Amino acid sequence: MNKLLMGLLISSIGHVIAWFHMQGQFKWEWAKSMWWIVLGGIPISVCFFYGTRWYYEYFNNYWYVRPIGFGLGTLIFGILTWLLLNEMPDTRTIISLFLSVVIIILQLSHLIIK
Repeated sequence: MNKLLMGLLISSIGHVIAWFHMQGQFKWEWAKSMWWIVLGGIPISVCFFYGTRWYYEYFNNYWYVRPIGFGLGTLIFGILTWLLLNEMPDTRTIISLFLSVVIIILQLSHLIIK
């Protein structure tokens, strides 16, 4: 598996765990536990550390790393919030999610052009 796919996978896992870490408190009692707050940050940090590392090793340019992470995080947040907290996105949020997809596509466009 190449570094880009590894970065996308591990970053996605990090964003999913981060969603449960931050938004879980509004749905589940266990997510309010100080143990979850403290220990949940460890796998999130590891995922984001390696995701960033593999993105950078693939692109050799940090300017690709942050926008992809931002777009991916926004998409995952939107999907999980909709599915697990039953919050339907409004028009502004749908536009933001669409723009997140555009950001990811722009950053990966050199792969499509090759």
